[in-house]
Amino acid sequence: MTDITEKSIENMDKEQLRGLIDEIDDRLVGLFASRMSVCAQIARFKKENDLPVMDMKREREKLKAVVASSPVEIREYSSLLYSLMFELSRSYQNSLIGKGSGLAKRIEEAVEKTPKLFPERSSVACQGVEGAYAQIACDKLFKSANVMYFSSFESVFSAVDKGFCRYGVVPLENSTAGTVNTVYDLMTKYKFSIVRSIRLKVDHNLLAKPGAKLEDIREIYSHQQAISQCAGFLSGLKGVKIIPCENTAVASKMVAESNRTDIAALSSRECMKLYGLSCISQSVQDKDNNYTRFICISKELEIYPGADRTSLMVVLEDKPGSLYKLLSRLYALGINLSKLESRPIPEREFEFMFYFDLNTPVYSPGFLQLMSELGDICEEFSYLGSYSEVI
Repeated sequence: MTDITEKSIENMDKEQLRGLIDEIDDRLVGLFASRMSVCAQIARFKKENDLPVMDMKREREKLKAVVASSPVEIREYSSLLYSLMFELSRSYQNSLIGKGSGLAKRIEEAVEKTPKLFPERSSVACQGVEGAYAQIACDKLFKSANVMYFSSFESVFSAVDKGFCRYGVVPLENSTAGTVNTVYDLMTKYKFSIVRSIRLKVDHNLLAKPGAKLEDIREIYSHQQAISQCAGFLSGLKGVKIIPCENTAVASKMVAESNRTDIAALSSRECMKLYGLSCISQSVQDKDNNYTRFICISKELEIYPGADRTSLMVVLEDKPGSLYKLLSRLYALGINLSKLESRPIPEREFEFMFYFDLNTPVYSPGFLQLMSELGDICEEFSYLGSYSEVI
C-alpha cells in the first residue's frame, strides 16, 4: 500500500489519484470483510447467551469515539458512514441468529394458506351509491361483486371489521389532489389488511338534467376531492356556488332526482348513463393524467401470489436519526421505498406516524428479515399488508 500524505498526492494527476483510490478500496473491502466476520462471531455469542442484537450504549460510545478521532472537516461524513455500518452489522447479525418474529411467521403462514387466485365474487363494501368511483374500481377488481353501499368511509371499515362484508374498497390517494386524509386516519383506528390496490383513471364531467346549459348552472355538487381536482375549471365559473357532498355519485343522483335545471354534479360518465343526465362539459379535471389509487381491504391477512408491494405505518422515536435508521436498514436490505408520508397521530399532540410503501416481493429473504427487525427499529408499527397493484 502506497504511503499517503497530503504532500505525496498534491502533484498526482487524475489517473494516479484514481489508482490510489483503487488501492484504498481494495484494502477497505478486506477490512470490511474482516469486521463482518467478527460481527458473525459476536452474533453466535449473543445467540448462545440469549442477548439482544442491538447494544445502544456500545453503539453510542463507539460513534462518539469515531467522530472524536476523525479530522474536523469530515466528522459528519464519518458519523454517517459508521451509522450505516452499524445498521449493516445489526442486519447481518439478525440474519445469522435467525430468531424471526411473530409477524414474519404470520406472513409466511398467510402466503401458504391464501388461495392461489384472487376471488372473482365476494361481498364488497363501498362508500356512496351506485356509480361511485369506488364501485367502478370494485368492478375492475372483481368479476361479479355483491356491492353494499355505505354513507361514509368509516362505515366501510366498520363493515369489514364486523364481518358484514368480506372486502372493502376505499380511495387512498389521487395524483392531483393528494392523499385522502380521512382514510389515512381510519387506517390508524381499524385493524385490517390490504389485499390488492388499483389505479383508476378519473374523468370528471359536469352533469345536469337534459336540456340544461352551462350558463344556467347556479350550484355544483361533488365530493371535495373531485372539487379540488377541477379547481381550474370551477374558478372560471362566475356566480356559481360549489357545494361539497359525500360522493360524486351521490351528487349525480341528487341532481337526477331534483326538479331543478340550474344545478349540476361533477361525476363520471358512468353516472351520466346510470341517472339519465346530460354532459354539459366533459373532462373538466385540471390534469388529464388524473388517477386515484384505491385499496381493497379485508379483516383477515390474505397474501395472493405476485404480491410485490407492502404498506406499513410506523411511529419512530422523537429524536435525530430515527428515520435515518429505518431508511438505512431498507438500503442495507436492498428494499425500494416508493412512498413515504408523515401523518399526525390522532389525539396525540405533535406526534407523527409515517406511512411507507415498499416495492419488494413478499417472498424475498430481505423482506422477511425486515419484518423480523421492525420491532427493534420502531417505537410502534402496523403491518398493513402485502399485495399487487392493478393498473
